[in-house]
Amino acid sequence: MPIYEYECAGCGRVVEQWQKFSDEPLTACPHCTGSLSKLISNCAFHLKGGGWYVKEYGSGSCGGKTENKADGDAATPAGASESSGTEAAKPAPIT
Repeated sequence: MPIYEYECAGCGRVVEQWQKFSDEPLTACPHCTGSLSKLISNCAFHLKGGGWYVKEYGSGSCGGKTENKADGDAATPAGASESSGTEAAKPAPIT
């Protein structure tokens, strides 16, 4: 159920109200009975986790190796070896 914010034209207070989508908007301030106008505010809705990006949607996997469809290269996590994963990454020789 969304939280709506209203501002009173009379006293200037901001009122928050939990309402269903089907509920009528508030019209009178509960403090001074002045007229209320609905405010548009930022929402606290965040999409977290895998699967929310176009390249991941419908790929059948979340995380790990994902395939870049544009150039055919495989994306690997930082620090991961590009080999089959059975060998440890070898450091470059010091010269």
